[in-house]
Amino acid sequence: MKALLPFLALVALAGCDEPTEGKPVTRARIDGQAMPTTPSPTPGVAVSPEVQSACRSIIFENTPLTHCLAVPARHRISMDLGPDGGEPYRSLTALASARQGGRVAFAMNAGMFDEEGKPIGYYVEGSERLQTLNTNDGDGNFHLKPNGVFYGTGDSWAIKTTEDFLADVADRPEFGTQSGPMLVIDGKIHPEVTGDGPSKLIRNAVGVDDKGRAHFVISNAPLSFGKLARFMRDELKTPNALYLDGNVSALWNPSTERLDAGAPIGPIVVVERVEEVSE
Repeated sequence: MKALLPFLALVALAGCDEPTEGKPVTRARIDGQAMPTTPSPTPGVAVSPEVQSACRSIIFENTPLTHCLAVPARHRISMDLGPDGGEPYRSLTALASARQGGRVAFAMNAGMFDEEGKPIGYYVEGSERLQTLNTNDGDGNFHLKPNGVFYGTGDSWAIKTTEDFLADVADRPEFGTQSGPMLVIDGKIHPEVTGDGPSKLIRNAVGVDDKGRAHFVISNAPLSFGKLARFMRDELKTPNALYLDGNVSALWNPSTERLDAGAPIGPIVVVERVEEVSE
């Protein structure tokens, strides 16, 4: 593996999470058909500027990324597919309109979906299982095994391969989403992921470190599976990391007014600040 110099490979950019305004980002539907380019980020629903962003902008191996951190003592994680009894939101803009004025720290697409925006793998929202675990074989990234599940209850979050989740997890979590492939498995990069393959897209992923913190990453320029996996393993030190999606990847960060638009999405992971209790 190419040696990395810390101050060259990982450089904090001035300001938090402020990509160049109006830069086109290539998007596509999950079936691979092209979508028109769209400026990203677009102005969105903001919260008080006094609220510190949970996200930071980073350059890794010459690729700009946004890294958002969820800390168990400060955040809670949930899944949100759509309004109660309604159809999927299909966009972060719709979610932002529904959640305006809340305690959302950030939100991101999280899991692969069918043409209607419904999850194709295990999905739990508010302790209710809406889709069972998918152990089928097939084509596409989701079926590049081992795939895995990101799940949790309260302030305890984890990522397991689908096989380990099926064998080890008996109690239903408060939230869960299945995607694939796993990028990092017990500290090792997925065996089918090459160092820097030819497929380079806007991608996002999640990893959980040894302190129980959840690291969410979205690229601000196209990158390969291998580079994303190395970032999760080598820089964020997440022994297990799960690919969430590509082409459709999007982020809502209210504190910086970033609200990505683009192709329709499906399941959404929402990270909220824990309400402070005055003494």
